[in-house]
Amino acid sequence: MFYPIYTETTSCRDCYKCVRQCPVKAVRIKDGNAFIMKDRCIYCGKCVHVCPNSAKKIRDDVDRVRLAIKSGRKAICSIAPSFASEFSGYEDELITALYKLGFSAVSETAIGAKLVTDALDIYAKENGNKAPFISTACPSVVELVKKYYPDDVRKLAPVPSPLQSHSAYLRKLYGDDIIIVFIGPCVAKKLEADTTPGFPDFALTFKEFRQWLELENISLEDIKVEKEPEFVPAKAGLTTIYPIEGGQVMSSEQWKNLGMLNPHAVSLSGMEEVLSALSWSNEDCKAFLELLACDGGCVNGPGADRSVSIAKRKRVATDYTLLRVNEQNLFNGDLEFSGELLKKGYSILQNGGPAPEPVYAKKFSETEVRKALVELGKVTKADELNCGGCGYSTCREFAIAYMSGMAESEMCVTKMRKEAESKVDVLLRNIPNGIVIVDNELRIADCNTRFLDIFGDMEDGFVDQSILSMVRGLPIERFVPFADKFRDQFYLSRPGQYRMHYKDKFIRVTFFLVENKRLLGAMFEDVTNPTVRRETVVKKAEDVIQNSLETVQKIASLLGENAAETEIMLNSLIEAFSATSGSEDDSGFSDDDGRDLA
Repeated sequence: MFYPIYTETTSCRDCYKCVRQCPVKAVRIKDGNAFIMKDRCIYCGKCVHVCPNSAKKIRDDVDRVRLAIKSGRKAICSIAPSFASEFSGYEDELITALYKLGFSAVSETAIGAKLVTDALDIYAKENGNKAPFISTACPSVVELVKKYYPDDVRKLAPVPSPLQSHSAYLRKLYGDDIIIVFIGPCVAKKLEADTTPGFPDFALTFKEFRQWLELENISLEDIKVEKEPEFVPAKAGLTTIYPIEGGQVMSSEQWKNLGMLNPHAVSLSGMEEVLSALSWSNEDCKAFLELLACDGGCVNGPGADRSVSIAKRKRVATDYTLLRVNEQNLFNGDLEFSGELLKKGYSILQNGGPAPEPVYAKKFSETEVRKALVELGKVTKADELNCGGCGYSTCREFAIAYMSGMAESEMCVTKMRKEAESKVDVLLRNIPNGIVIVDNELRIADCNTRFLDIFGDMEDGFVDQSILSMVRGLPIERFVPFADKFRDQFYLSRPGQYRMHYKDKFIRVTFFLVENKRLLGAMFEDVTNPTVRRETVVKKAEDVIQNSLETVQKIASLLGENAAETEIMLNSLIEAFSATSGSEDDSGFSDDDGRDLA
């Protein structure tokens, strides 16, 4: 099955933001890419919203819906009540557009919310109004309970979600030979369509719906509404407030009059609060828990337009409900169906209902955890910075994820920085050439002892590693007579290579950028060293031989050209052994093409 959320690996690399934001850490890092683990995911869509490179994708079902509509079967749209906040000011145009897209009818998912509310009112009355149970309105919360709180599955409300109940009601009214397409802000509704086929058949996000309108060249701004759009079987009333936190409790006849002082129902939204509530439910909770995965409610779903303030969306949703409750001929429920819904539960969907699917996390001993921490560079307690750079709150959590195959050692920023610094230190200590790195203020960021041997004016054997820390931060001009050359190199796209005569040495200077416009390095190679000069001679000789062999195969007219080239190479060999510095500028520098060491 192609699951509702997936990763486009070509756009995903070394970020870990999804790991950091995932409330259940259902993301596995492999080779630097972040993959969604379907057996752990609750499809809240948090990773989709926070991914900076849009590498986390929501499955696009538009083509499947278009194909189904073209089949000729009657298609009914179940539109989420949050459409009023998503398309504020264009509510009638939106419904008109749905008919233009080929839907035979449009019905509000809030109809299903009314059926669920009435069923739960009956249930609460029958159980003394104090029965602890958890709303099934949010499919992400249902998934969370199934996978991470399996013992609480029995506490889930005994009725399907509003969307599933709405789908069942539409099938009762219009028969089974219909196609039901949900459109709303929720990703997890796609999971409902996948796991309970027909209840609904398909689920689209508002973002997908907008893309569909573009495909059909339909603009809501250009639509002229000739008559008020119709909803079947009628317009929904108070339950249009369902998509904001507290909406379900507010629409209940059993609880709404108690307001904020209601001791029997608690409304919470956002995964942090949901997780806290589920922990409480294992203790002495004696209240109905209306839990919504998205902060503020469904109006803030991952498929909604996040560019609009959530405060505005909640206000618009509230205003829409206030207008609705004053209208006539609203859907007033169907107590017979609500009773049937309560009696049959999920069997009304030809489904067994939520069942525990616990995520079995392997338990590790303290010794194993300590060993993993050491492998990750956390040798002492002080090394456990708990910085969260890897996406996990603590180094211990990261170590457990690492042992579980969910994380890689490279995710630890501190470890990688230390390893990089260690490798740089080893390189600087062992390279035979002098190395210095300066910042854009021409202060020494790092150097090796060989650099100080050449430019430090210190006695032989005096320079050691302890001296290096004293040098860092000092101006480069204190050591070299050509500090201005460093300044010039910062503004070159490709730093140059030069030769200079310094005291009794001929030195090749190679500049290189460490970090653009921030850090510049320079390597100093003593080309008067006999070993270097011998290697140069060998290389020059090999070049001459190779060119001679190639020239033999050329026509005679080119022999003169080859002779001239050979003469040039031999002259450069002579210059390599000479003690002259060639043409130099005032600083003792001359350009070096990498071959001529004179």
